[in-house]
Amino acid sequence: MSIDMDKARPTPPAQPTKNVVPQAVPWTKRLASARVYLGALIVLVWGLGPFYWMVVTAFRDPDYQFDNTPWFTHVTFENFQNAFDTSRGNDFGKALVNSVIIGSLTTIVALLIGVMAAYALARLTFKGRYVVSGLILSASMFPVVVLVTPLFQLFTNLGWIGQYQAMIIPNISFVLPMTVYILASFFTELPWELEEAARIDGASRFQAFRLIMLPLAAPAVFTTAILAFIASVNEYLLARLLSSDKTEPVTVAVARFSGNNPLVQPYAAIMAAGTIVTIPLVIMVLLFQRRIISGLTAGGVKS
Repeated sequence: MSIDMDKARPTPPAQPTKNVVPQAVPWTKRLASARVYLGALIVLVWGLGPFYWMVVTAFRDPDYQFDNTPWFTHVTFENFQNAFDTSRGNDFGKALVNSVIIGSLTTIVALLIGVMAAYALARLTFKGRYVVSGLILSASMFPVVVLVTPLFQLFTNLGWIGQYQAMIIPNISFVLPMTVYILASFFTELPWELEEAARIDGASRFQAFRLIMLPLAAPAVFTTAILAFIASVNEYLLARLLSSDKTEPVTVAVARFSGNNPLVQPYAAIMAAGTIVTIPLVIMVLLFQRRIISGLTAGGVKS
């Protein structure tokens, strides 16, 4: 007869349960967390406060555009209709198209040049590499206002005033240092072994760059493209002097808005135009925020 050993074995007496008392969080950690949340709240209000007020004013009746009520009142869509109304000399729709053309061409050319320049600075060894890097960074710190007069004189002699290239070429020179700086730091941290393996397999340096390194740099390239496009669209000073009625971007068109009364600035219509321009950019950043953050932080920490 078999005996079940598990049943035959005596059960040990139950141990008395101990009440686990949760340890109190030190007040110093609570204070540190409170400072972090308070700082984030201040930055959030400081950054989104003007945007919120712009949206509130954009949906407010023009007769109440100077009302200080901090929430939506007298809601209307008339301001958006006035923003696209061309009867008063405003051509906001055309300005939107011009901004897309200028921003897109600037971004494409800056990326084509910046990707190759960043790869050369990060992966190739040649004399004066650090001097070239310093010159590129110094170009990004050059004040734009100093270039207004020489660029205006140059493009006047070339007959380019009022044409797209008069705004695209300066914008390329402004966003190119940022493009090279971001991409060069990213290419520096990419593993050399992948490129060397491709070279051993018979690939040329350009093939290794195009087939191996460039796909790995896609997050940084995407981030740089968004930042370059936003910087090009936001440019005002040179666009105000070098554009015409047919090529002016949204920054210039909004500044020249006119209303029914020439003595009263149409602030509500201007806010509506600003909302139309800003909301797509905000949505784009929110949708691709993970890719943007990964592109900005990639290469920042060595493994």
